[in-house]
Amino acid sequence: MGKIIRFFLVDDDTDDTLIFKEVLNEVNPAIDFISAADGNEALTALKAQSNSLPDIIFLDLNMPRMGGKECLTALKKDEQLQHIPVIMYTTSSQSKDIEEAMQKGAICFITKPSNIKELKNILSSISKNVHVNLEKSLRVLSDTSTTFIVC
Repeated sequence: MGKIIRFFLVDDDTDDTLIFKEVLNEVNPAIDFISAADGNEALTALKAQSNSLPDIIFLDLNMPRMGGKECLTALKKDEQLQHIPVIMYTTSSQSKDIEEAMQKGAICFITKPSNIKELKNILSSISKNVHVNLEKSLRVLSDTSTTFIVC
């Protein structure tokens, strides 16, 4: 049996979280899914689960209490968490948001796909490559996907 894969979605939109979880379950039911509604909740959960950290974090930009940029900054400053790859997963496609997220340490910026099929394709590719060649597979996705992806 292989290593358990853990995906962590930080997003205040409950519908988006539910869809993400359902599609991820279709892609690979063995993936452990964790979610939080904002950056504060995410950081609290990560510190509480220090022995079972996620393999990847999907982080929305605009959330109450602590938004994605602030959360990303906190993640990259924390020695226990800074190694976890972070993908910005948001409705924004503003160049300022992309540039700032990449400068703060995000490995990729994905605008939320407009259809389930595209989300399934993205999550499938990421789940198969989360432990090897993740950044390469994200670059391939950015070239082949109809979703706006910057790596």
